[in-house]
Amino acid sequence: MQDETIVQAVQEGDAVTTSGAEPPSEMSVLQAELELVKGERDQLLDRLARLQAEFDNARKRESKERLDAQDRAVSRTVEPFLGVMDNFQLALKSGGTAEQLRAGVDLILKQMDDALKGLGVQPVEAVGAQFDPRIHEALGSIETKEIPDHQVVEEIRRGYRIREKLLRPALVKIAVNPAQVAE
Repeated sequence: MQDETIVQAVQEGDAVTTSGAEPPSEMSVLQAELELVKGERDQLLDRLARLQAEFDNARKRESKERLDAQDRAVSRTVEPFLGVMDNFQLALKSGGTAEQLRAGVDLILKQMDDALKGLGVQPVEAVGAQFDPRIHEALGSIETKEIPDHQVVEEIRRGYRIREKLLRPALVKIAVNPAQVAE
């Protein structure tokens, strides 16, 4: 099909130049074919250059969008804690008594808990719960007969989770009940 198109193009070109008296020579057919191939090559190179430019633009756009999304996430996370920091600064500047300072710090701690809850962060249940090595980290034990064996007696550092994912385990002391261990 392409050869017929080339022959036809050559014949039409020869008709204009030679008034159609001679059949096209093999050389003119090859030159016409070369010109067609060069034209296709130029079109393909142009298309390749455009596709490369589109790809570079898409990559740059994706990178910018990723940074923007990261900035929005950090902003949403930090914003609730700015008020907490403001209140800590006010507490440090205040000239009240130790009891007033303690009451202020308690209020700030409640504000911090509310900020964490707003982000979906929940404390890990500790004191009174059965020891669970998936969410608790035992730092010691307390021997007692009043509390069941392996129950959390004291929370040293609070643990946190977001939905079902553990952010950090609670550091706890657990009960060791010799009466239950002997059984």
